[in-house]
Amino acid sequence: MAITVKNPIVEMDGDEMTRIMWQMIKEKLILPHLAVDIKYFDLGMKHRDETDDRITVEAAEAIKQYGVGVKCATITPNAARVKEYGLKKQWASPNATIRSLLDGTVFRKPIIVKNVPPAVRSWKRPIIIGRHAYGDIYKNSEIVVGGPGKAEIIFTPAGGGAKQTVLIHEFKGPGVIMGMHNTERSIRSFAKSCIQYAMVEKTDIWFGAKDTISRQYHGLFRDVFADEAMKAKDDFDQAGIQYRFMLIDDAVAQVIKSEGGMLWACMNYDGDVMSDMVASGFGSLGLMTSVLVSPDGKYEYEAAHGTVMRHYYEHLKGKPTSTNSVASIFAWTGAIARRGELDGTPDVVAFAKKLESSVIRTIESGLMTKDLAAIAEPRPGKHALTGEFIDAVAKQFS
Repeated sequence: MAITVKNPIVEMDGDEMTRIMWQMIKEKLILPHLAVDIKYFDLGMKHRDETDDRITVEAAEAIKQYGVGVKCATITPNAARVKEYGLKKQWASPNATIRSLLDGTVFRKPIIVKNVPPAVRSWKRPIIIGRHAYGDIYKNSEIVVGGPGKAEIIFTPAGGGAKQTVLIHEFKGPGVIMGMHNTERSIRSFAKSCIQYAMVEKTDIWFGAKDTISRQYHGLFRDVFADEAMKAKDDFDQAGIQYRFMLIDDAVAQVIKSEGGMLWACMNYDGDVMSDMVASGFGSLGLMTSVLVSPDGKYEYEAAHGTVMRHYYEHLKGKPTSTNSVASIFAWTGAIARRGELDGTPDVVAFAKKLESSVIRTIESGLMTKDLAAIAEPRPGKHALTGEFIDAVAKQFS
């Protein structure tokens, strides 16, 4: 008998090989066991183009309404993709659009499997990376300087008043200048989202910056985090977790020596680099979950990897593929578990946890896709094809 999910889950379909796996996961692992109202949005590249990308905005609004979404990997088109798909234009990243509309922060967490050991010997528990995906170098302005001259930062108040001018450098010859910005509102949303997710995960928060050098820019991040952490102190005490601030270089050194088991909140560039370091250190992007969390507690789950284009082209030729579906399965289980927790339905949460355990037991039994087989210890004699792995999980689950 199917387990009833009290409230809807927003589903966002995607592209290429992940779209193929997505359908397998739904048909074999989710729908036979759950009675759930799925609010479906097709974010496949062609449909986004047909709707002038309104479908992405509608999906984000649905997440705001229902609180929980699950998303398949999607294409962010470059010029070659525009030509390949015959698109009207080079549409924006769906992830960036949804993140902006939800004012959310992305958290990435590795999936621990015994026979895929981490490269860092001390790591025993997951390290969650929370990346502030706004501003800094990703929204910078740059000038290549051709010769001598003066570089300044100038701020002109909108309501009038005196301009503020700060000298950057007096150039004696060629060089380069970069200007960056951030907003107090975005930093505060980032801090609130980190606190919100740390409460859910019941894990300590680390935040690292270089406020000894960047006393004002990094100092604002430090102060906003400290302020939000102080507001949440009673909740922290009740959850048995702590907030720690440290210099970013100290944070890096301590993470490498630690057992893991923390949410590491990172500024934009740091998070970009450290999320890949953590993913590689724990084994594979195929064993990495990703969840977008808004400051007001809306959640969108997805795999951390892309659409696996190369495998999709092999699939179109009728050739077998061995594509890792673990992160996509965990996107579904993450959304289902969160739905159950928000609804107060422990049987729904238990279903999600049981399915996750079935995935891990399947891998630990020695049956896994090619990417994991290459780094597993002991290395299995053969690897499973895409459908074979999902079928094995279904069998393990039953």
